[in-house]
Amino acid sequence: MAQQQHFVGLDIGSSLVRVVVGKPDEETGMLSIIGVGESPSLGIRKGVVVDIEEAVSTISSALEKAERMTGVQIEHATVAIGGSHISSVESHGVIAVSRADGEITENDIIRVIDASQAISIPANREILHVIPKSFSVDGQTGIKDPLGMTGIRLEVDTVIVQAASPFMKNLTKAIQQAGIKIDEMVLAPLAASQAVLTKRQKELGVALVDMGGGTTGLVIFEEGQLVHTSIVPAGSGHITNDIAIGLRTSIETAEQVKQAYGHALPKEVSRTQEIDLSQIDPSEEEHVSRHHLAEICEARLEEIFSLVNNELKKINRDGQLPAGVVFTGAGAKMPGILELAKKELRLPVQIGIPSNVTTIIDRVEDPAYATAVGLILWANEYLPGSAGSNAGIAKKLMDHKSVDKLKKMFKKFLP
Repeated sequence: MAQQQHFVGLDIGSSLVRVVVGKPDEETGMLSIIGVGESPSLGIRKGVVVDIEEAVSTISSALEKAERMTGVQIEHATVAIGGSHISSVESHGVIAVSRADGEITENDIIRVIDASQAISIPANREILHVIPKSFSVDGQTGIKDPLGMTGIRLEVDTVIVQAASPFMKNLTKAIQQAGIKIDEMVLAPLAASQAVLTKRQKELGVALVDMGGGTTGLVIFEEGQLVHTSIVPAGSGHITNDIAIGLRTSIETAEQVKQAYGHALPKEVSRTQEIDLSQIDPSEEEHVSRHHLAEICEARLEEIFSLVNNELKKINRDGQLPAGVVFTGAGAKMPGILELAKKELRLPVQIGIPSNVTTIIDRVEDPAYATAVGLILWANEYLPGSAGSNAGIAKKLMDHKSVDKLKKMFKKFLP
């Protein structure tokens, strides 16, 4: 197979579709971002395709912009998937070590991860990722990589990420109709974690919260391992809807008001400050209170943070992550959001800016681009020299010929 020269990340969000094109820098070995494209999302709601024709048009528009910037014809991409239909479960696999001398081989590791997938999955759902948390050998727990160890009984704890098959098929159809082959589908917040989290943060314990338009994604790492993932059904688009209702204006005007004047903390906004809506939309005549706008933003953000905290409570990590919470996504840029999040979550907080890449495109140095940048980092890690493989992680793990890819995955998730 020919050497892949470019990696493409396609982040299909409820508000915007973003495309990032990167290629390896021959001198540094780092990925260099050479082009981006974005287009307002049509036909997509809460991470789900609701109108294939409109979605195809939106995806094609973003791709064309990236192609014009780079001069590269885009034919394949690594794609982010989100939406409230995503769920995860913990599972456990057990096998007997195959060799007579008890040495654990790569084949044993693949078999035990395969065994962890022997769970009941509804007919309308499919596995997106199977990610090992830790292994046990003859009862010795907490092993990150058992390769070469000796034992009789090998066990693994995994996180199995599932998605609704109809939604996956509709997303796949829209992308393919836009002329793109799918290299890999990756859970959106997991992709974002590639771009903004450090190895030390993952070791200490950290949550990444990806604030999209229709949903908010969450991944939690501890001791270098992914321990939990979830998608909560509320995002920054809900703030826009609340503003439209509260100020009795259109969604389009509400979004512009949010972008220009939104604030997460009413206490930081003067009660006398007013916003002239006619400056945003000439058809509007009212003046509205910026303090009231901040109250609307605060109320919805408190709900989102409460949902995130509920996920932390499920695994007994509320207030218990030393490296705190890293926020990505366009919704994370609202003034005052960090102070509010710190109060609600009782954890250290920060904004995640994409790193581990080089670029002269200022637009990419933005939490809204974390997922798209993470996708090309993911592709560079798992798809070296391979475009259009269309094989997900779970399939690779079950493919006994994919030893190199398996090793790479261990290095990433089980350092």
